[in-house]
Amino acid sequence: MSEKVVTLGLGYIGLPTSALIASNQVHVHGVDINPKVVETINAGKIHIVEPELDEVVENAVKEGYLKADTRPVEADVYLVVVPTPFKGNHEPDISFVKSATTTILPLLKEGDLYIIESTSPVGTTEKMRDYIYAERPELKDKIYIAYCPERVLPGNVMYELVHNDRVIGGIDGGSTKKAVQFYQRFVKGELHKTNARTAEMCKLTENSSRDVQIAFANELSLICDKAGINVWELINLANKHPRVNILQPGCGVGGHCIAVDPYFIVSEYPLESQLIGKAREINNYKAFWCAEKIKNTRLEFQLREGRKPSVAIMGLAFKPNIDDLRESPAKYIAQKVLQDAQDEHYYIVEPNIEEHEIYKLTTYKEAVEKADILVFLVAHDEFRNLDVSEGKVVLDFCGVKK
Repeated sequence: MSEKVVTLGLGYIGLPTSALIASNQVHVHGVDINPKVVETINAGKIHIVEPELDEVVENAVKEGYLKADTRPVEADVYLVVVPTPFKGNHEPDISFVKSATTTILPLLKEGDLYIIESTSPVGTTEKMRDYIYAERPELKDKIYIAYCPERVLPGNVMYELVHNDRVIGGIDGGSTKKAVQFYQRFVKGELHKTNARTAEMCKLTENSSRDVQIAFANELSLICDKAGINVWELINLANKHPRVNILQPGCGVGGHCIAVDPYFIVSEYPLESQLIGKAREINNYKAFWCAEKIKNTRLEFQLREGRKPSVAIMGLAFKPNIDDLRESPAKYIAQKVLQDAQDEHYYIVEPNIEEHEIYKLTTYKEAVEKADILVFLVAHDEFRNLDVSEGKVVLDFCGVKK
């Protein structure tokens, strides 16, 4: 493959995708607006935690197939892998997608392939098509435009990028076909053809489905707490039914997918998305409820023991065994609890990061030894077989001690 690929965005998805393509002896020019990220990658290093990624990046850079830069260059394939944050009241903001597209407008030529991988509201690919054609009318119907959402799990990205099925939707049949030809060079999973709108909605649907299922488990945990029932035991027993598969509750829902994507549907179709919207409310409320539970436990300890407790907050990431704190309910809970702290001592533990700009981090061994109240928010492997001495108060919101 003699084509050159430009990837716009070198974050949690953009960098692994760039590294994977480059590892197939394809020249990849990765673009990021952060000069520090660019510098790190060009040194053959990585700025995120992801198993196996460091080795792939190091080799790709060494062999000359991967180069990072703050600006794009002329290529044959352009992949947009930038964030899509919120503005206002949970309304999706596609300005990063548009901004990335703007940077490549002068470089586009006949026959090029332009693909958006960023999670986007329905209709975004068509909007970008119209924008490109408005700025470069001579390219109308002369380039290929498609949408192909990523669907990988942090912590297992390098495997899943290759082996997971992909949904590919072009603005027309020719674009779909061209995008499929591109992905089949390095994806072993099945490639499912559709149109751009359906591909956009597919990504949002997958994560909304997970959010609704987690909301059911989280709602159960609230009910069980009031009813004096062990929710972990209850779910385990209910799942013995051959057609029941309830997920595990947690302290909320985080990450840049499940906690975000449902809003893309709710903001566009508010009247029709009652269940999806309610699930978001329940999962957000669970984090608030956990924070209140910790505060109440803190007060009960003080009244019972006649002194202020020391509290260990175990975990800040949005899910086990990763360093990603985006949209993390655990981080929100830590903030809420510390907001009205009154001279209690806090141990903040996150074994997957070395330092945090706000919190002074403690090792999990020291926290377990010294804290009076242990609050388990994330089921990191390090927390699973900890020996907790009797007399300590344990709040387990993630089932690590079940």
